[in-house]
Amino acid sequence: MIELQDIRKTYHARSGPVEVLKGVDLFAAKGDKIGIVGRNGAGKSTLIRLIGGIERPTAGTIRRRMRVSWPLAFTGAFQGALTGLDNVRFICRIYDRPYEEVIDFVEDFSQLGRFLKEPVKIYSSGMRARLAFAVSLMIDFDCYLIDEVIAVGDARFQKRSHEELFEKRHDRAIIIVSHDAYYMRHHCERAAVLENGMLRHFDSVDAAVEYHSECMRR
Repeated sequence: MIELQDIRKTYHARSGPVEVLKGVDLFAAKGDKIGIVGRNGAGKSTLIRLIGGIERPTAGTIRRRMRVSWPLAFTGAFQGALTGLDNVRFICRIYDRPYEEVIDFVEDFSQLGRFLKEPVKIYSSGMRARLAFAVSLMIDFDCYLIDEVIAVGDARFQKRSHEELFEKRHDRAIIIVSHDAYYMRHHCERAAVLENGMLRHFDSVDAAVEYHSECMRR
């Protein structure tokens, strides 16, 4: 399970401290499919980075009793001077996954061809995202975090991503941040709305989307 209790996050801007999250609670168990919606700048990406351990909260407690991915297609951990393959090797060592077991999958899934042997710093944003998506899926996680990146790549890549994530890993927990109501209705069982630094939970995606729409009209 994943449990967030009274999570607060403050950034220090030139104009002074900005409290993005103001006491957020969240619970996710094995197999849960949870959507999080909110207006631009509400702190959705901050929240998903905290869940994934990329950032630390200013206050509050995060408990993880399952293996949690970083946000899919997150590219911040890549070493730009290393090739795509060298980055794959490095991540395999961190997660104790034999490189030989995953390289064929990464090559086939990312469709980067000869660019896998080139430094990541020369990649386009789309190429980096495809490599990051492949790397995310080569590790066996109990919970996958998605921050509005499923639309990366062409139709073939999107179809393959859907198969790998929602069909082959249908028993895994998923936490999705998205503005797409149709996408969330299709993939989530319940949802929450992040508004004014607080997370309001709903038993259905429709109820969350309706509440979010009301907030946007205010």
